[in-house]
Amino acid sequence: MQRRFPLGHALVLEELERDPYPVLAAMREREPVSYVGALGIWFVTRYDLSREILHDVESFVVGTSESLVQDIFGTHMMTLEGEQHRRQRAAHQAFFMPPSVRGILEPRIKVLADGLIDAFLDAGKVELREHFSSRLPVQTMISLFGLDPAEEPVLRRLYDDFEMALANFTWDEQVRSRGKAAAAEFHQLIGRYLQSLRSRDLSDDDSLLSALIKAGDLSGEEITHNAIIIFFGGISTVDALILNTLYALERHPDAKAEILEDRSLLPHAINETVRWQGPVQSATRHVVREVQVGEVSLKPGDTVNCMLAAANRDPAVFDSPDQFDLHRADTSRHMGFATGPHHCLGSHLARAEARIAIEQLLQRLPGFSLDLDRVDGPVGYEFRQPRSAVAMWNP
Repeated sequence: MQRRFPLGHALVLEELERDPYPVLAAMREREPVSYVGALGIWFVTRYDLSREILHDVESFVVGTSESLVQDIFGTHMMTLEGEQHRRQRAAHQAFFMPPSVRGILEPRIKVLADGLIDAFLDAGKVELREHFSSRLPVQTMISLFGLDPAEEPVLRRLYDDFEMALANFTWDEQVRSRGKAAAAEFHQLIGRYLQSLRSRDLSDDDSLLSALIKAGDLSGEEITHNAIIIFFGGISTVDALILNTLYALERHPDAKAEILEDRSLLPHAINETVRWQGPVQSATRHVVREVQVGEVSLKPGDTVNCMLAAANRDPAVFDSPDQFDLHRADTSRHMGFATGPHHCLGSHLARAEARIAIEQLLQRLPGFSLDLDRVDGPVGYEFRQPRSAVAMWNP
């Protein structure tokens, strides 16, 4: 392995965490399918090979005993294939399609964003992640599920344990135990709400939990297990997407100036950010039958990380891929939300939240900017975003 995959063998996780793009570019060119000894898994870094894997549900699956998502969260739509996956995903699909996002959720998101901004409107400076970008998606999920807003601190704490556990590729037992305990607490919390909802008239309740109860297509266990993956996916992606987009615009002042003049360009900036500095950098699959990927033969039991960060900067697909280009014509080809049957259910909601969040910041805070000298990051090769970011404006 060391002789055949020298780049994978020499990969240093701290270097990958800090800046994955040069490392992944070298692997994409010289070892597009490489065994990473430090993690005991395979990295796939080419766009075409990653796409092939994510669409091949006969050879590559999401749910096995080697899956961190299944180990921590249990069985749900993201660890199922075939008819069971389609049934559970279909039960949730309508809530996350553009008509529902626009008609039901976008007005709520704007109110939530404005409420958070009100708290620091006159300050002229704020640590944006702590006071805004990490709170808005939690509040949006609370509204989506119909939970009590007072649950926010509890859910934030649980999310932090989830994030560490799902990036725990070394299977550290302490991190794993915390993740499992947090998942059990979340399941109990949702179970209490389901019990309460079943004893009430739900005719005027438009929450996701209420809709699932009224439809009757899923059991209580299926609802709670799917709620946890929706909650987790709905926090990390949005928090990162807001900060990563603002970071991209601050690093590219010409693009920021264009958006200040024409807000209709903001969705393009968000889409290009997903490609250029994606919140989610990889998609994990597990091999269930012998299969050839590129020049490498993979065997049942192997774990593969499709490195979306590398695929989204593949020069075979994107011109000048390391550049952030507000007017890139082929941005929609990115795989920042994965692809295939497990394409991110909440991708429309994530983009809507990021757009509304940034629109309200720019509109309500004159001269809004990030202090690039006080942005910690972006960092991460699994989930990537600034750890903190100080914003300034003219109060």
